[in-house]
Amino acid sequence: MNILSIYIGYIIDLIVGDPYSFPHPVRYIGNLIKFIEKRIRKIAKTDRDIKIGGFVLWFFTVIPVYIITYLIIKISSFNIYIYLFVNSLIIYTTLATKCLKDEAVKIYKVLKTGDIEKSRIQLSYIVGRDTEHLGEGEIIRATVETVAENTVDGIIAPMFYAFIGGAPLAMAYKAINTLDSTVGYKNEKYLHLGFASARIDDIANYIPARISVLLMSIGSLLLGYNFKSCAKIAIRDRKNHKSPNCAYSEGAVAGALGIQLGGTNIYFGQEVYKPTIGDKDREIEIEDIVKTNKIMYATSITSMIVFTLVYVLCVG
Repeated sequence: MNILSIYIGYIIDLIVGDPYSFPHPVRYIGNLIKFIEKRIRKIAKTDRDIKIGGFVLWFFTVIPVYIITYLIIKISSFNIYIYLFVNSLIIYTTLATKCLKDEAVKIYKVLKTGDIEKSRIQLSYIVGRDTEHLGEGEIIRATVETVAENTVDGIIAPMFYAFIGGAPLAMAYKAINTLDSTVGYKNEKYLHLGFASARIDDIANYIPARISVLLMSIGSLLLGYNFKSCAKIAIRDRKNHKSPNCAYSEGAVAGALGIQLGGTNIYFGQEVYKPTIGDKDREIEIEDIVKTNKIMYATSITSMIVFTLVYVLCVG
């Protein structure tokens, strides 16, 4: 029943995506994080105390999310159809395939009109870097990098944890990932408070990021892209990122498309140097956004098939 729920949740995600009017759990998780952060900052005054507070923040976000999700699933299990509906709906909310595609397409369409200023604003909704002064090529690169990175965070990882521990574990992962995207920054404000969230997110994504190389290579093969270079670049340039995980998926996309990603970005007004990822076989172009979306979709389908086969082989 859990596998059926994952498939139903995946299909709902492909059809519905993330409507702005939908009360998405991540928004409530974000509100919870902000609520706890305010309380911690009122109590903790030294860097050490704030760092300890970061672990408290993580605990009182992730554990309640897991327990609440588990109880909801448990309560709904009195009826097989209600259980299937509830379980599928929760798993759907942990996936972000259509949402990622839609946000990238918005940027793509605006860029096609030549409106750079509007493209920068649209991009700012999905990236953490400063976008005010980005040129067309940098906007395209940022979009491709975001879709590549979030293919792991928004699809492979939650799907991976859903197969292992059902909706509760998938939702707990979503809480971990939301913590990282909310407080996991190495700036003055979050360097200490976000330490625990950033490190634990790295741990949670360790396996999904690495298996993304195989999954994205298969997806690239199905699309007729350079699947050999996809795997080669991902492995070769895996350390060319401040994150221990992000370069795998970004390298896979760079290799599959024959483009170069990475490089210096501006975060909160500070210049952050990043090594390049991939070989510059050609200049990055606007259609690479569409191609990256195709890789993401092919990878999501491949993930479903591969995870199902592994589950059946292991569980029987």
